[in-house]
Amino acid sequence: MEKVFKGPALFLDRSDINTDEIIPAKYLTEVTKEALQPYMLEDLKLEGFDPKSPAVRRARVVVTRENFGCGSSREHAPWVFEVNGVHTIIAQSYARIFRQNMFNGGMLAIELPKDQIDRLFALALRTEVEIAVDVEAQCLTANGADGTSETFSFDLSAFDKALVQAGGWVEFADARY
Repeated sequence: MEKVFKGPALFLDRSDINTDEIIPAKYLTEVTKEALQPYMLEDLKLEGFDPKSPAVRRARVVVTRENFGCGSSREHAPWVFEVNGVHTIIAQSYARIFRQNMFNGGMLAIELPKDQIDRLFALALRTEVEIAVDVEAQCLTANGADGTSETFSFDLSAFDKALVQAGGWVEFADARY
């Protein structure tokens, strides 16, 4: 089954964004994923960034730099993206546990080389960007509001692709075991 993810992109131009910046530790006592929703990226330090802005709230894709999701290992970091409708993170690299927690939740953690990440950021400097991801074809297309478009291929292991297509680890296991 072909599964396509798409939506407005939020660009976070910084490396080493950690899980405490994604979801502050003081909210980890919440008992539902939904309770985390208002706190996504609350402690992110980035010039001009407002976690409550309309651009953040409408984003479905995040584009960032290297080592995204570093710091404490916690499922809450991908969960806060999930409950805010963000299903895809595109970065040069990830902290291992964060990356796997994304796939376990049926979301995408796409890795692209630095030069391609730079091209996405250059596009975002010129125009608003929407990104469409075709999991089956393993490619993404960045469409600028100014009519420009760029397509990139990415690699996913067969297992990670199966997790995303199933909707996450629980759904994957339920269908097979």
